[in-house]
Parts: sequence; C-alpha cells; structure tokens
Amino acid sequence: MSEASALPPFAAIVVAAGKGLRAGQPLPKQFAHWRGKPVVRHSVETLLASGANPLVVVIPENGEDALREALTGLSGYEAVMGDETRQLSVAKGLEAIGSGDRVLIHDAARPNLPRTIIEKVLDALDDHPGAIPVLPVSDSLALDEEGVMVGTAPREQLRRVQTPQAFRFDDILAAHRAWTGAPVAGDDAQVLRAAGGTVALVPGDERLAKLTYAEDFVSEQPAIRTGMGFDVHKLAAGEELWLGGVRIEHDKGLAGHSDADVALHAIVDALLGAIGNGDIGTHFPPTDPQWKGASSDRFLAHAARLVSEAGYNVGNIDLTIICEAPKIGPHRPAMRNRIAELLGVDIDRISVKATTTERLGFTGRGEGIAAQAIATVIRN
Repeated sequence: MSEASALPPFAAIVVAAGKGLRAGQPLPKQFAHWRGKPVVRHSVETLLASGANPLVVVIPENGEDALREALTGLSGYEAVMGDETRQLSVAKGLEAIGSGDRVLIHDAARPNLPRTIIEKVLDALDDHPGAIPVLPVSDSLALDEEGVMVGTAPREQLRRVQTPQAFRFDDILAAHRAWTGAPVAGDDAQVLRAAGGTVALVPGDERLAKLTYAEDFVSEQPAIRTGMGFDVHKLAAGEELWLGGVRIEHDKGLAGHSDADVALHAIVDALLGAIGNGDIGTHFPPTDPQWKGASSDRFLAHAARLVSEAGYNVGNIDLTIICEAPKIGPHRPAMRNRIAELLGVDIDRISVKATTTERLGFTGRGEGIAAQAIATVIRN
C-alpha cells in the first residue's frame, strides 16, 4: 500500500492502563507530555486518522479525567477501565469492541506510530491470524545467573517485538477468552499462539521506541536550543551601576527593584527562553520585597540551575550592551570572566559586545541602558 492507500476496516485498542512509575513523571507516563502533547494522544490521533473504528482506550482506575484532558477536542474513541494485568485489560477492550474483522492492539507508550507499520501488519492478516512488527537484535546476548555469565543466546533467531500487533478479531477474542496461563506482561501474540494461532513477523521501525524511563522523555528534547533575552533600565543619579556582574564607576546607575543589571537580566531571560521556562519576572517578580536591591548574580545562578535540571548545559552566551556611556570596552574582560564564573563555563563561551544608537532614542540621550542576549544550550 502507498501512504495514501485506503486501509481495510479495522478496530483498535490503545493500552494506556499502566501506572508508568519508572518514567519519573508527575503522572502516569501515558498522560505526560512528549513532543508537545500527551503521550497517549499521539497514537490515538494516528489511529483515528488512519480509520480505526471503533477505537478503545484502556485506562487506569480513576483515569477518566486525565484521558479527557489528554484527548481534548478528539472524538470517535471510547474509554474502558483496565484490569490488574495487561492481558486482562486487553481482554476488556476486546469485549467492549464486541465484533469485527481486524483489530490493532497498541501500547500508548509507543507514541511515534508510522502509518506504514499499520499497513504492514494489517496486510499480513490476509495470510495469518496475527502479525507483529519486529526488529533484529544487534548486540551480543549473555545469559545471567546471579551476576555471572553462564552462556549466550543466538541473537540471529531473536527479535525485538513492537506494537501495534494486528489480529483477526474473532481469533484474538477467542484466544483471550480461553487463556488460563499466568498473566501476560506485554504481548498478545503469546495469547494467540497459546490458542494455536500463527503470528507473522513484519519489519518494525526504530521510531516505535517505547517510552519507559525518565531519560526517554529528556532524550527526546532537541539537542540544541536557543533563547533570546532583552532588558532595559533607566539611568538615575545616586544609584550604583552594575553591568555583567561588575560594578562600574559612573555618575549614574541603573534604577530597578533589584540591582538592575540589564546585562545579566537579558542573559537570564535568554536562558529561560531556551528551556521554555518563563522569564525573569516569573521567577523573581518585582512585586516581591525579598528581591529589593538583590544582586542579579542570584538570578543568573538560578537560571543556570534550571538549565541543568532540564537536561542541558550552557553552550554559549552572546551579549550586546547598548549605551552611549560608560565605555564598555575596558570592562569587557571582567564581565566575561564574571558571567563565565556564574554559569560554570569556560570564558571562551561568553561573548560581550557593546554598541551605541548614534545618539538616537533613550539610550542615545543617556536616559538608560539596554541589553540583548542570545543563549544556546546543549543537551547533556
């Protein structure tokens, strides 16, 4: 089939009843966000767009609200409460569908579902009662006994099993109804084989990787991200002038709730923008008296910590200070050194530049100083 080819009629079950505790998310991983939307929404959208009808989503106890929020705006699906094991949960999903010709059973934890895989497994049902996507095993395998290697396994015969798994509906329903063995952890093909059915193997896809651990969510973030920051403060008599973490002797200083270091403020906003975490006012509101006169060093250190917690390192900072006076050149080395120190990076990652506005505007008239910064962060 081509990408635009019509698929045969099929039903689908998305298994989203697990607790997802190993993923380290604040809620079950199927409802956590991945690539901009809830994990479960990815495959539900793909299956609905491919023509799945009916589509059943098997959810954990008390998961109705979480699913409703995750699938806001979507229709054409039914929620079914899961059971103690995956096998029992799938069985409930099949009973909810009731009848049909073909059915796909898919794990919500595999959000990146290529349509080509749907086509392949459905096509294979022309000749077999079941079909599953698989990938070869590339690594050598060792048999473990109490931490000691006691043998090897023939990787040439082994395959990594993925979902969606496709079945002729009557065959897989009967197989689940007849199942009397131990709970099946994650493979409906085993249930069909136990009932005497054959399962075809079709080439899988690396994009169908399963989200299991916290690092699976972090690793999907872009390798490099960029943010931009801008700040301005007015010059006033009687204030100290702090720029780039360095105190500069001048007849005026910058006025603000904190020390009004526009250079560091611009960098803070650039870093927060790179990781999508608000702005300096979000974290240090000017209405909060505890930040009155505070050193902007604290703000930059906080932003650096958030960058690290998001799984990134500071790649480089490019800062431009805009003013007529004071002259920035003599202070540039000290600023670069202080910013590098606060961020915990080598000084060659910090660029500090200065320009004027040719005496135009508020900076040209000496009424204030502006700064803009670009920050690049790199995934750990």
